[in-house]
Amino acid sequence: MAKFAATLPLAAVNLDHSSSVPLYVQLHDQIRQAIVSGQFAIGMRLPSTRDLATRLGISRNTVTAAFDQLFSEGYIEGKVGAGTYVAQVVEVPERDRTPFSPLCTPCNVSQQAKKLLEMREIILRHHPDQPRAFRVGLPALDAFPTEVWCKLLTQHWRYPQLDLFRYGDPCGYRPLRERIAEHLRMTRAMSCTAEQVIIVSGSQQALDIAARVLLDPGEDAWIEDPGYLGARTVLSGAGANLVPVPVDEHGLDVESGMARSPNAKLVYVTPSHQFPLGATLSLTRRWALLQWAAQAGAWILEDDYDSEYRYAGQPLTALQGLDTTGRVIYMGTFSKVLFPSLRLGYLVVPPELVEAFAAARAVIDRHSPLLEQAVLADFMAEGHFTRHLCRMKLLYAERQAALVAAAQSLTDVIDVRPSETGMHLVGWLPDGQDDRLVSQRLAQHEIMALPVSSYRLEPSAQAGLVLGYAAFSPDSIRQAVHDLERVLRSMQTGGKAVSEPTAVMENAFSITAC
Repeated sequence: MAKFAATLPLAAVNLDHSSSVPLYVQLHDQIRQAIVSGQFAIGMRLPSTRDLATRLGISRNTVTAAFDQLFSEGYIEGKVGAGTYVAQVVEVPERDRTPFSPLCTPCNVSQQAKKLLEMREIILRHHPDQPRAFRVGLPALDAFPTEVWCKLLTQHWRYPQLDLFRYGDPCGYRPLRERIAEHLRMTRAMSCTAEQVIIVSGSQQALDIAARVLLDPGEDAWIEDPGYLGARTVLSGAGANLVPVPVDEHGLDVESGMARSPNAKLVYVTPSHQFPLGATLSLTRRWALLQWAAQAGAWILEDDYDSEYRYAGQPLTALQGLDTTGRVIYMGTFSKVLFPSLRLGYLVVPPELVEAFAAARAVIDRHSPLLEQAVLADFMAEGHFTRHLCRMKLLYAERQAALVAAAQSLTDVIDVRPSETGMHLVGWLPDGQDDRLVSQRLAQHEIMALPVSSYRLEPSAQAGLVLGYAAFSPDSIRQAVHDLERVLRSMQTGGKAVSEPTAVMENAFSITAC
């Protein structure tokens, strides 16, 4: 026993019999750590499995299992007739033994990776875990027909199609692509076939694929200003030179874009319901944009993120439906019409680009989950999708009306006007207000009202707040407007405005990734 005590410091081994971690795993980990840290010296003799089991009061099989793993990993070695010893492993420098912290900033990554980290920080910082009024881009999850969805999902599990468990077509599940093409032809007057539809994991991936296929680093890309931050981050990350193009009540100012960059390679636009201002691109500007793209050889990324929600008349014809030269790439998402965690969206691309887009889709992550695609295809084929959209249009119209009515008497502090489409409104602030400071103050009171200026690349005198209403009941909207009024009037009468963002304030801004 004296020899055993001298060769193995038992203080390094402290097994917890009440732990859910198996004893052999604990023993392996603790001996390994003692070797790596230098507590067990190289060449040090270890006791036999029988002796160690007796001393620790555990089964010999437990010790044998731990030793076998250490042998296989190279931490210990056996000498015939001479016992078991600590192997000649490389010692780990002290600085490398520091526990990993997710807050550490990587210093040896590529410049592209650093850009991605910056984009991730924007997205994570701008998405609080618990949604609160007036978060943008979130549908009415409480009104989703979960029973219908669960029934369809159960049917696929009860009578499984083996094809749904294999690798699939990078372009997506064929029946879903057919349903989408049919829906777009009927509701958006688009000219497309199932072959042109590519299923993706939301509009962010659609943007990423389009940027990879259509852009080379350093090429100009028009973006709406103010505009969707998700598009800005993806295009910037792809190395594009962003050209901010002003937006007014008629949508993207095409003449301004041509004056700023007549030879741009790509334009990102939200023509049906401009984000965040809510304008609809006029027919005159639609034709002008298509004509410019045809002459310049440029591509148009048409993001139709919430066009289904139009409360007066039928949805407008998509740009893709007016395009006669094959310059439009159409993007749609189910995040706004169903639920965000579904992570399904789609691209409609010109026939000559299908192969290139399919190749990029395959390289990125092969394809989206097939089971969810199959359930969604059934959901659309059986008419549930159309019925759900009809119900949501009525519900969102009611919720928008509640917001407008609640803010009707507040025009001296915020002007909220109705819109014929969409899931959010803009509340315009009086001249001289700083919408970022207002948004920060509201965030301190658990009100999420996004500043219009946070979506701009170029400064503007217009100050406003973006107010999402789709996810909130009329009662909660009215209460939130009451709280918003109290804060705005407090600031108007001399309440001290914050001047620097706090951690809570930073969480107020949102990117509304699709």
